[in-house]
Amino acid sequence: MTALHEVAPASEGIDHQPYTYVRKELVEPDWRRFPGWSHVTDAQWRDAQWQRVNCVKNAKQLRKVAGDLLSERFYEDLAADQAELATMSMLLPPQMLNTMAPDAAPEDFTDAFLADPVRRYMVPVRSDRDPVWPSHPHSERDSLHEAEMWVVEGLTHRYPTKVLAELVSTCPQYCGHCTRMDLVGNSTPTVQKHKLLLKPVDRQDQMVDYLKRTPGVRDVVVSGGDVANVPWAQLESFLMRLLDIDTVRDVRLATKALAGLPQHWLQPRVVEGLERVARTAARRGVNLAIHTHVNHAQSVTPLVAEAARTALEVGVRDVRNQGVLMKGVNATPNDLLDLCFALQGEANILPYYFYMCDMIPNAEHWRVAVWEAQALQHAIMGYLPGYATPRIVCDVPYVGKRWVHQLAEYDRELGISYWTKNYRTGIELADPEALDRRYPYYDPISTLGGTGQEWWSDNA
Repeated sequence: MTALHEVAPASEGIDHQPYTYVRKELVEPDWRRFPGWSHVTDAQWRDAQWQRVNCVKNAKQLRKVAGDLLSERFYEDLAADQAELATMSMLLPPQMLNTMAPDAAPEDFTDAFLADPVRRYMVPVRSDRDPVWPSHPHSERDSLHEAEMWVVEGLTHRYPTKVLAELVSTCPQYCGHCTRMDLVGNSTPTVQKHKLLLKPVDRQDQMVDYLKRTPGVRDVVVSGGDVANVPWAQLESFLMRLLDIDTVRDVRLATKALAGLPQHWLQPRVVEGLERVARTAARRGVNLAIHTHVNHAQSVTPLVAEAARTALEVGVRDVRNQGVLMKGVNATPNDLLDLCFALQGEANILPYYFYMCDMIPNAEHWRVAVWEAQALQHAIMGYLPGYATPRIVCDVPYVGKRWVHQLAEYDRELGISYWTKNYRTGIELADPEALDRRYPYYDPISTLGGTGQEWWSDNA
């Protein structure tokens, strides 16, 4: 018998923990390793305008930056994807591109770039895509049906107490897996984008008017696109108008640019304006938060941490991360935990959600099955503080966010899960069966066994 104060020795040479935490110092990769940026100064790199002007928007500009680092086979792969499958146009701030293949030797750069997790979702190539099922038969351009739930242009009233306000349809960077690929960004050869038609001032007037008339809404997510692409004076004016509505108690600013273009959030005029908004929110008892979108630990650099700390220092209550779970990017326990520790421990960004990648066209190579997401949620428990342990959620069409263990029924053979909900969306207020219906969600067909794949081949 071992006394309580005694500890049995561990077996030699065995690490008994599936994941071992090691604190890692954040590093800004050296952008000068790219031939096109070899003479860029620190001051230029920190300048938001320089970052925007030097965004990479096409293969020609990428060639200019990368020089001989990338071989022709990469550009052929990229061109094939852009012509046949890409749902988003290319837009890469230098900051974002610089986090790809940060330690690769020049002679190995092409292979390292192709294997890089950030590259996989920011610069997709044809060979990334599922060769048999690039799209699920049930994929849709507006997979969450947000536009169906617009109460005015750009204002989605999906949940009883929450709305999504899309102020703009552009971002400083375009992610290949964008859930709003129906609206956001430039058209591609395969996707003709929809457009916001109202002038911004008219759209914002209608949004504010609706919120004043709808006191049951207490939570407003201000998004787009990305709020970093809204001129600051216009954004500040809109936020102050929201704070004037007594029934609005939570305001969240959605911006991947905190990670993709942190320089924007470090500009003095933006910091000063954010402080005015934060102090006003605090006086009125409103919770102001920033929600960003980081998918891999490589993207968490000292500049990202500085931008997050600055927002907190001027009075923003929380900076939180809403990542997307994607194969080849972060869909392993180690990748998720490395990212969460970088966010929570080094950048003061709270790991909040990881969404399963939505069922948009040509996204099957990123998506994971529900059972895989459940296994990942299990694997990351117990390592992080409870309040910083992210929930992995499935955003079920016509339902909303559900923890991945909340399904009502699951046909693993066919990869169909069924979900229920406890509220009506704005388009179901008169639907007596909305709360009793079971809503389907579909696993990637490539994750199914032979019988399931054969069924879909016969019935797609």
